[in-house]
Amino acid sequence: MVKPKENGKLRVKQEADYIFHELTRSICPECKTVIDAQIIIRDNKVYMRKRCPAHGWFEGIISSDAQMYVDSVKFNKPGTLPLEFSTEVKDGCPLDCGLCPEHKQHICLALIEVNTACNLNCPICFANAGVGFSLTMEQVEFMLDRFVEIEGDPEVIQFSGGEPTIHPDLMEMIQAARDRGIQQVMVNTNGVRIARDDKFLEDLAKQNPVIYFQFDGLRPETYLTIRGEDLLDMKLKALDRLAEKGMDAVLVAAIERGVNTDEVGAILKFGIEHPAVRGVVFQPVTHVGRHMDFNPMERVTIPDVIHGIVDQSDGRFVLEDFVPVPCCFPTCQVNSYVFVDGDTMVPLPRMLDIDKYLDYITNRALPKPTNSEDVQKALEGLWSASAVAGTEQTAGQFQCACGPGMELGYELSHLKDHIFQIAIKDFMDPWTFNVKQVMKCCVGILVPDGRVIPFCAYNSVGYREEIRDQLTKEGALEKARSKIRFAERSGS
Repeated sequence: MVKPKENGKLRVKQEADYIFHELTRSICPECKTVIDAQIIIRDNKVYMRKRCPAHGWFEGIISSDAQMYVDSVKFNKPGTLPLEFSTEVKDGCPLDCGLCPEHKQHICLALIEVNTACNLNCPICFANAGVGFSLTMEQVEFMLDRFVEIEGDPEVIQFSGGEPTIHPDLMEMIQAARDRGIQQVMVNTNGVRIARDDKFLEDLAKQNPVIYFQFDGLRPETYLTIRGEDLLDMKLKALDRLAEKGMDAVLVAAIERGVNTDEVGAILKFGIEHPAVRGVVFQPVTHVGRHMDFNPMERVTIPDVIHGIVDQSDGRFVLEDFVPVPCCFPTCQVNSYVFVDGDTMVPLPRMLDIDKYLDYITNRALPKPTNSEDVQKALEGLWSASAVAGTEQTAGQFQCACGPGMELGYELSHLKDHIFQIAIKDFMDPWTFNVKQVMKCCVGILVPDGRVIPFCAYNSVGYREEIRDQLTKEGALEKARSKIRFAERSGS
């Protein structure tokens, strides 16, 4: 046999510098066409690599720690289907969202974006807040009713925007959700009205939703970069005012490379020590809507935040304190819980072996005690997108879960003040969009036509722009009709 030569030299086969992990479907970041995508592992990092026939090759980082990414597969919990679907399978995921019958999970947390207007103009805003629509009370009531129809016993509704606190009917919307038996109600806010409007704060305290509070750091320059102005003093004032009213808040930090990755430890410490704060959610910046220039190969990923917390917490946390969330795809979110009593701080994963309860792949036998099924159910509640920090439900689940390892001795109404939640949620953007993950998404956007669209599909595929245009046109048409009706009544 003659061996192949080139320029008189033997040709030698080359080893690829990456491991081909799997094939999935994604979208082109330029034209949003659905295309194949490769998930590859290189230098202990995970990347998505894909080619659009019209726009060429794209590559972006998914995880900065391949071991964490691969190990998360055992936390992939079987899905629970909704009672009803709203669309048919026609063009395939992610083009049939509504939910369609190919979706593999119900909705744990639903959002209603009540408006597009905002009282800030942040350089980073996945919702691209600005001129657009403002939902009517009738539309919101229909959406809430639809949520009840598809879920039966809805777990969490979050009112968002734009900035929902500037909607004139927000209090009535919160009450409408409570009237329908929705277990937990949240308001997603930048805190401006809470800091400055006494009457609004009084009304909000009567409704007492959990406040999902935008809080990106503890340096003025962080806010100048992410929000366009120094908001730190306003943020601190708003949180203190919430504490005075006895209200609960969850800090939500948008984390961007080169801006505030070095602040995750400080944000967590601040949250644990502040009387109004019951948890922190770290969200690597989602590069949709408005965002800064960025390199998709240097995106912040979940392991970046975990390693940041561990490195910046003076030994209080270790990597094993953070566990993937099974109800969504387990590479999408990790959670941890901490029991805090004065200077005592114990992460729940140190109280019992969570892997024994939440390992769905190897199907390990549950521990022997008769309450093992109750413990598993409690842990599944805690490690869910529906878990809301600062509630008696979360405290009860914590109490049940840690019972085998630690006697807490608190009534639930007091225990909830000692349970601190940490979540790291990485929403996908067009560079990292993975159909496999979208098909098991349990966070959805309710829209006025009765559909519920998975969050990452809504933001990345084009649904947001389509629905915003539609609602804006309908709102403008209704305003024109109102002017005509008014003119006819007045005889002008």
